This record gives sequence, structure tokens and C-alpha cells, in this order.
Amino acid sequence: MQITAGQIQELRGKTGAGIMDCKKALAETSGDLEGAVDFLRKKGMAAASKKASRIAAEGLVGSYIHGGGKIGVMVEINCETDFVARNTDFQGFVKDVAMHVAAANPSYVSREEVPTEEVDRERGILSEQVANSGKPAEVVEKIVTGRLDKFFKEICLLEQPFVKDPDKSVELMLNELVGTIGEKISIRRFARFALGEGLEKRSEDFAAEVAKAASGD
Repeated sequence: MQITAGQIQELRGKTGAGIMDCKKALAETSGDLEGAVDFLRKKGMAAASKKASRIAAEGLVGSYIHGGGKIGVMVEINCETDFVARNTDFQGFVKDVAMHVAAANPSYVSREEVPTEEVDRERGILSEQVANSGKPAEVVEKIVTGRLDKFFKEICLLEQPFVKDPDKSVELMLNELVGTIGEKISIRRFARFALGEGLEKRSEDFAAEVAKAASGD
């Protein structure tokens, strides 16, 4: 059974478990959400519901409007405490990430979120491109792997060069902030709007919530 990014995000919201743990749980339970919740709890991989709620509540939702209102971005970045959410460095990072999303237009937060079918399709295309190069199979595999890494760096927010400092990735900037503040910080989701193009769906659960709010439902 094909497990979708939406199912994984929904399970993460219920349990606070990691992406790969959620994907494994859904695969083990044939996509049954409640069964996957039970699976994670039995394995000890699900966070307590109280802790999960607290984590979801701390942090900020930031926004950025660019080009005279032609591009808009919303991001959710989480931290452990409300004290850090009020920290000026944290707030500045939230604004910078929103600006980065407007400029760089990533598709996913991390490579773990990229659907398997999309990765397989890209790998197939890359393999065909180098198949007739005459190089040994192991060299071809290294070339494909290298180009696939480049593909992830183009579409995944954390791996993109940070627009305000291209010598560093967004993930490196995030880690530096964690080192400064001394608290876990994570970019949870984002949505990017472009005038005339509707809502560009990125981080599907967030995009769905924004679309629902905009429609007044």
C-alpha cells in the first residue's frame, strides 16, 4: 500500500513521532491511522499526548510578503518553551526562513518528506541519463547518487543555501541558532502563495489548513 505524505503528517500530529517512524508504522498497519498510533505507542516511539501538545503550541507562525503582494509565505517554527518563542534571535530566524521560502521556493522541509515515488522517478531519469556513458556500474551509481543529492538540495528547505548567506545551508543556520539558544528548534511546515497561481501546496497539512481558513469553512 502506498503511504502518502498527508498520512504521515497526520500521524506525526497525533503522536509527535519522527517521520520515518510514522512511515514504518503506517506500512506495518496497512495505512490504518489508529492502528499506527497503537503501534508507535507499543514500540515506545510515540511522545506522550501532553508533551506532543506542548511542543505543537510553542514557537511561532511567521509570514513574509514579497514583490508588492505578489508572493506570500507562512511558516511554522517550533521550540520547546514560550520564553524562546519571544527571543529576538528566534523571531528573526522565523522571518528569515519565511523570506527564504519566498525566494527559493522549496517543495519540502527535508528529504524525509519527499514521497518515495518522486524519488524513484527522479532516480530513474538520472539513471537513464548516465546509462550509456560506458562507465563501470559502481561509478554510474555514484554519479546517480551525487545528482540525487543535488536534487534534494534544490527542493528541500533545510538543504538549500540560505538566501542571506549562501555559504551556509538553512539547516546549518538552524543548528547555529540551536547552539546559541540552547534549545531544540525545528522548522515544522510552510505554505507559499503566488499571485494568480493559487496556493502552492508545500507541507500539505499546513497548506490545507490555510486553504480551509481562506474559504471560511
